[in-house]
Amino acid sequence: MKISTILRTASTIIALALSCGAAAFDEADVDNSFFPYKTYTPEFPGYEPGMVINQANADQFKEILDPGMYDHLKNGRFEMKTAPTGSLELHPNYVQATRNALANQPVLNPDGTVGNFIAGRPFPAEPDPNDPNAGIKLAWNYQYGYNWGDNADICPFFWKYKSMKSGKLERTIQWCFRFLNWMHRVNTEPVPELDNNTAKLFRSIYTIAKEPFDLKDTQLLIHRYKDDTKRDDAWLYLGFQRRVRRLATGQTTDSFLGTDIMIEDFEGYNNRVSDYEWKYIDTKNVLLPFHRHNSLRLTEEHQEPDGYQYVDFGGTGDCFAETTWELRKVYRVEATPKDKNHPLSKRIMNIDAQTFTLPQSSLYDRKGDFWKTFSICQAYPDEHHPINKGSGVAIDDCFMIIDVQAQHCTTGQFKGLLHKDEQAQNRMTVQYLRKAGK
Repeated sequence: MKISTILRTASTIIALALSCGAAAFDEADVDNSFFPYKTYTPEFPGYEPGMVINQANADQFKEILDPGMYDHLKNGRFEMKTAPTGSLELHPNYVQATRNALANQPVLNPDGTVGNFIAGRPFPAEPDPNDPNAGIKLAWNYQYGYNWGDNADICPFFWKYKSMKSGKLERTIQWCFRFLNWMHRVNTEPVPELDNNTAKLFRSIYTIAKEPFDLKDTQLLIHRYKDDTKRDDAWLYLGFQRRVRRLATGQTTDSFLGTDIMIEDFEGYNNRVSDYEWKYIDTKNVLLPFHRHNSLRLTEEHQEPDGYQYVDFGGTGDCFAETTWELRKVYRVEATPKDKNHPLSKRIMNIDAQTFTLPQSSLYDRKGDFWKTFSICQAYPDEHHPINKGSGVAIDDCFMIIDVQAQHCTTGQFKGLLHKDEQAQNRMTVQYLRKAGK
C-alpha cells in the first residue's frame, strides 16, 4: 500500500473518531461507573435520609427533585418518604463484559449506531459536557443495560386505571410479560447470542392478557433489531377477534388499550435510539424511587400462593406507590422525538448512574406543556422474591404514570422473576401468538 493511501486512511479514521466524539475508557472508568458509591455519598443542604418531603418543604428540595415530582409534591398529591442511598450492584458478568472491551472498545458510528460491541456497558466513561454525542452515548448505555438480565418474566402483572378526581378504580388488567435478549447476553447460555438468530434481533418483548374476560388472550409481540436504523416489528393478537394484525409504526405512540401508557413508554423508554435526538443536560443528585421490597408496607391484595406481596399505592387517587426515594447520582437527558407528529415534544429523563435504569421521567406534550410523570420503582434483588437473590438486576417492582392534565393515572404492580426459560425463544414468534390465543 502506498504511503499516501495509508495517510489518507489514517486521516479518515481520525476524522470519524473525532466526529463521533470518541473517547477511550479505562479500568478506573469502569469502577466509577458500576461502583460510584464506594467513594461518593450524594448530599444536599438540609436533606437527611429518612425524612419526609411534602407540600410544606417541597420548595426547599426542588433542586434534587424531578420537575414533575416537584409538581406533585407542591400540589399536595403525595408525600415522599426517603431512605439512605444504597449501592445496587449489577451482575459481575455484566461488569466483566464491560472490562473485556477495554482492549477493543465500542465506537459510536457516524450514523449514531454502536459498532464493535459485544456485551456490557458500551460507554462507561463519565459523560463529557463538551462532547456533542454525550447524550446519545447515555441512551445506548440505557438501551444495552442489564434491566431484566438476559431473560425474565413478569407474571402476574397488574395494571390499574384510576381517576385522580374521583378516586375511582376504573379497570384492572392482569398481564404476563416476557423479555428476551437475543444478543449481548452475559449470564444465561448461550452467550453472547442465541442460536439461530438469523433475523439479527437484539430484543423481544411478549405480553398476554389474562384478565378481564373481554381482553383475555390479547397479546403483543415486539421485535427490536440489532440494526437500530431498522424499524421495530410489532404484532397484536386480539383475543375477541382471534386474529393477528401487524402494528403500524405510529401505533407505538398511541394510548395502549385505553391506559395512560404508550408502547413506547414500556420500561421507561421502549423504542429505537435513532427515533430521538439526545441531549446530555448534566450530572446531579436526584431523588429516585429505590426500595427494599421486603421492608415496605405491602398490600394484602393479589397475594400469591408463594406468599409474595405487591407494592401498595396511596396519595391522590391511589396513584402513588408506597415506596422509598433515595438521593442518587443521576445523568439527566433531554430526549426530543424526530417525528414532528409525535404526541410528545420531549422527555426529561433521570437515568440512574449506577444501574442505567430509568426510574423517573417527565413528559411534555406537543405544545411543550408539562403532561405526565413516569416512575418505575427499583427494588434491590436480594431483598425481593427469593428467586431474584444474586441476580444483580435492579428489579422493576411497580410503576405509576400520571397524567396531570387529565387528572388520571395508570399504575402497575409487578411480580418480576429472573430465571432461565428454556422455551423463551419459541414464544417470541407470530406463530406462538396464534397458538396461545386458541
